[in-house]
Amino acid sequence: MSTNLPIYLDYNATTPVAPEVADAMLPFLRERFGNPSSSHPYGRLAARAVGEARDEVAALIGARSGEIVFTGCATEANNLALLGVARALGHSRRHLVVSAVEHPAVMAPARWLEANGWSLTVVPVDGHGRVSPDDVARALRPDTALVSVMHANNEVGTIQPVAEIAAVTRSRGILLHTDAAQSAGKVEVNVDRLGADLLTLAGHKFYATKGVGALYVRTGTPIRPVLFGADQEHGLRPGTENVPAIVGLGAAARLARERLPDAGGRLRGLRDRLHEALARSVPGLVLNGHPDERLPNTLHLSFPGVTGRALLEAAAEVVAASVGSACHAEHDAVSGVLAAMSVDVACARGAVRLSVGMMTTGDEVDRAAAGLIAAWRALTAR
Repeated sequence: MSTNLPIYLDYNATTPVAPEVADAMLPFLRERFGNPSSSHPYGRLAARAVGEARDEVAALIGARSGEIVFTGCATEANNLALLGVARALGHSRRHLVVSAVEHPAVMAPARWLEANGWSLTVVPVDGHGRVSPDDVARALRPDTALVSVMHANNEVGTIQPVAEIAAVTRSRGILLHTDAAQSAGKVEVNVDRLGADLLTLAGHKFYATKGVGALYVRTGTPIRPVLFGADQEHGLRPGTENVPAIVGLGAAARLARERLPDAGGRLRGLRDRLHEALARSVPGLVLNGHPDERLPNTLHLSFPGVTGRALLEAAAEVVAASVGSACHAEHDAVSGVLAAMSVDVACARGAVRLSVGMMTTGDEVDRAAAGLIAAWRALTAR
């Protein structure tokens, strides 16, 4: 990263575009500009590229190519999953189950359904932010249409027992959706091992561009479109495809699949190096999230005696990080995720999310730790 900017430790908010991804996209911003629906050579080139990208995304998650629907972002994919299933099953089943730590892109459409006559059950989490499959089982009803539990939390990084939850839902004939925006490229994401009927991906979380995502829809899953127009994306997502971004998503998926065997260990090593450096110098530092079942790149810490926002402002010349989700981080209110985990208010206000990525170096981790420690000492000495 540029030495003129602070060290970037906010990879859970967004990732830089990988050079390989940018290179793959470039021809489709220039000479290969055709509309994939056109029958002439320009259109056929674009359609072939979209198909190849679909193959790569499917390969990343162990799916079939025809089960991938490209969207404009993960938020759109989540909305399509919840609202699309609701449109398909709402005449017979009108109950939805979600976890208490879902991203707003899931919680908001769930609440919209509730406001429009659906029943909604929000399943609690434990102190590590983890959902109990038994609690999900107790929440199910004869009219339950869908359960939506994220694969990994965007703030604390806790990985949910999605496969165990799937065993519960599948035995009852209930659909399962999981938002895997944060986990793809960091840990294995395989739709059959997870047992997911629908799964969401976000391009900008694994080194593609912003403005592109995908929804996996298992063959045979009842779902209807929520946007209307032409019949692109199997009739589920109308509108001319964003070919350059889709090509980039395919390239990012290929990179993620190739790097995955080594990515987890490398990211975990950097994360733990940062944690150890901070813990040595900050007495009372608290780790939030599951100590073991957690994304390998995510470190969510509460610093004693300060607010997370004040700490990051004091360290702003050295470190670029966040106090929580970038989608709702512009205020000092306690994070909804930490509140659901019953984290003490003072501890929650001192929380900072530090997330490393493929471009992070050991030297950057050491300098970031030193900057955060110096900022914390200056604030607590006042």
